[in-house]
Amino acid sequence: MNCLVWFKRDLRVTDHTPLAAAAARGSVLPLYVFEPKYWELPDVSKRQFDFVNESVSDLAENLRDLGIPLVLRVGNVVDVLSDIKSNAPFDQIVSHEETGNSWTFNRDNEVAMWCRANAVRWEEFSQSGVVRRLNGRDGWAAQRKNFMLKEVVQIPSILKGPNLKSDPQPNIKINDSCPQRQIGGRKIGLSILGSFLKSRGQTYRKDMSSPDTGEAVCSRISPYLTYGCLSPREVVQVTSIRQREVRGTRDGWVGSLKSFQARLAWRDHFIQKLEDQPTLEHCCLHSAYEGLRPIEPNSTTLAAWQSGETGIPFVDACMRFLNSTGWLNFRMRSMLMAVASYHLWLDWRVTGLHLAQKFTDFEPGIHWPQVQMQSGTTGMNTVRIYNPIKQGLDQDPTGIFTRRWVPELTAVPNLYLQEPWRWTGANQVLGHSYPMPIVDVALSARAAREKVWALRRGNEFNFEASKIIKKHASRKDSQRYFVRDKNIKSGKKSAKLSQNVRQLGFDF
Repeated sequence: MNCLVWFKRDLRVTDHTPLAAAAARGSVLPLYVFEPKYWELPDVSKRQFDFVNESVSDLAENLRDLGIPLVLRVGNVVDVLSDIKSNAPFDQIVSHEETGNSWTFNRDNEVAMWCRANAVRWEEFSQSGVVRRLNGRDGWAAQRKNFMLKEVVQIPSILKGPNLKSDPQPNIKINDSCPQRQIGGRKIGLSILGSFLKSRGQTYRKDMSSPDTGEAVCSRISPYLTYGCLSPREVVQVTSIRQREVRGTRDGWVGSLKSFQARLAWRDHFIQKLEDQPTLEHCCLHSAYEGLRPIEPNSTTLAAWQSGETGIPFVDACMRFLNSTGWLNFRMRSMLMAVASYHLWLDWRVTGLHLAQKFTDFEPGIHWPQVQMQSGTTGMNTVRIYNPIKQGLDQDPTGIFTRRWVPELTAVPNLYLQEPWRWTGANQVLGHSYPMPIVDVALSARAAREKVWALRRGNEFNFEASKIIKKHASRKDSQRYFVRDKNIKSGKKSAKLSQNVRQLGFDF
């Protein structure tokens, strides 16, 4: 009997527990389903679809090298499973757990019902530090540590399975131009990770906050983690080996890699929030903030923010960069969301959907908790209102990035680049080739701060906030274990990890 491996956001064969489990049971039937209804959702886009398409092609090639074809189908998953079962009977499905949006959650429930009705056992495995049905955050860091310390799962070099017909890889017609987006597939993901760990990441800690320098020094592996071209565990372990190699040096590597490991732990920490509370996608984490901002946005204000036409140069430069590349460094993602929420007073559900579409690396578990955090609706985080003028001065002091993406400001002197309305020649540009600012930055921030803080007073607010903190707040930074843990430093473990690194194509 066949064992069906359902690939979702785990488009690789390395460190793939479901694939290894299926191989141990006999005949392997690997399946990927392009779901048209999913690609019609308001939080997805063609830039994401194209990345997935390329990654699926790469996965199919890797499976062919192992001796089995990837079965590719287009349609509703339940319908696809019924059709395959009639042609190549299976009594087991194995897959990775997924912390996705509400649509994928409901889809998985439908699959579970189908499995029960058709006497099919469905077994799911974790692929990250996210824990399903977690009772509380106490001890979570230790659980993540233990998962990341386990050996990378090995797959037999030859697999066997049926040869079923596949559908042609589909395409979707969406107007979403992203000329500089990253290309999908494990092979490219490995190359990008390798270049980060070997050379690009040396000044990561110092330069990651600027959108100009961050484009090169940030890891840029986020979409490869989002769609599972790389596994979080292999990235953590390869990075820990590199950390031991640079220990004792004073050239920036030690601090940069420590910060990178912290970001990998941070990634799981935020995905765990959505896993624990799926309503984060649709409802304010703290109920007091419901109705704070108009659900129906000012369409003119929203359109200006979406297109990078707010008249606030650094905000517009960052949005235009994102629209063109599908990526933006973390600090600037936070700033875009904060400006939309505070200065422009737009509801996070509307602006969050737009950013979800624009990020090639859209990860619901990171995105929605962060969108709420930067909008001040969690009840557990400090209200942080970014000053976009100060951010431009701090993160783009030479003006290179702003001028690159807002060329309308070519004539504006550097001294006034982030505040062109203060320039004596402003009337030559503003209101003509470039818009006047749609809000007063200082006044709008002050008004927003007063409205948000007004809700944070009183015992009722604090009572709900205390429950949110207990459920979602971080307990411990677990990243440090991957350098200091005695098991990972031992000769036997280190030798095994070094072997894995060589298999992954790295040479440190």
